[in-house]
Amino acid sequence: MDVVVGPDGSHAHPGGSPANIAYGLARLGHEVSLLTALADDDFGRALAEHLEGAGVEVLDASWSAERTSTATATIGGDGAARYDFDVSWSIPDGAVVPPASILHSGSIAAFLEPGASAVEALFAAERARSLLSLDPNIRPALVGDHADALARFERLAGLADVVKLSDEDADWLYPGLSVEDAAHRIRDLGPLCVAVTRGAEGALLVSASALVSVPGRKVEVADTIGAGDSFMSALLHVIAAELDASTTDTPDARLDVDAWRAAEAFDERMLARLGDVAVRCAAITCSRPGANPPTAAELAAS
Repeated sequence: MDVVVGPDGSHAHPGGSPANIAYGLARLGHEVSLLTALADDDFGRALAEHLEGAGVEVLDASWSAERTSTATATIGGDGAARYDFDVSWSIPDGAVVPPASILHSGSIAAFLEPGASAVEALFAAERARSLLSLDPNIRPALVGDHADALARFERLAGLADVVKLSDEDADWLYPGLSVEDAAHRIRDLGPLCVAVTRGAEGALLVSASALVSVPGRKVEVADTIGAGDSFMSALLHVIAAELDASTTDTPDARLDVDAWRAAEAFDERMLARLGDVAVRCAAITCSRPGANPPTAAELAAS
């Protein structure tokens, strides 16, 4: 749960990066399941109600925590958030995820033990049947030693098909490199597509065959909470539509992930489309408090 402290007092908003992404995808019309760590307490029940209200299936194995984690966000005069965390993370033994076209993870789940090692093992095991998506969403206070965190990130990025990160994430992971150089370095690890958000300046997207810079959109900022997660949801929203289109003739067939990886789908046209939709989603989210991503109707109207 995000506990937001601002000039008008303290307010609780449902949060957590992969949960925000699941919520955003459900609001955009997708079937989504979430494996997380909740406690049967006020915050845990509120989070589950929030997610299920959008159509997210909270997997039963998620009810495994002694207390529900919190992130306290203090909002500065520029609308940006600074975070303090009370977080624990693990995955119960034997927990599984249902078959899916896309499997996403990242943020605290990808770095905080003991759950992080389980996430890495799950990525490796699921790569044969799902496209993999990663958003490191670096929280320096929680990821530990820089060298260890970088090594884990690069292992996960090497398994992933899509990697999204912010310019701040890129600077922390690769100090001294430009955003473009960091994006290319990550792309060289193996992902089909790397997207780097740059706040008001928009985003940079890189694949093996193309580089696209997408401008930002002007918006009156309420706060920036959940903007990156909304951007990530939008990327997966567009990719999921492409996957659906590729299996139209055989709707009951399982996705041939190896064939899709070999199809070189992330050309300049695709990167431009991804960036445009994702920037629009992020701008809508910035215009209202908390992690409140758009519905499909709101996106279409933007």
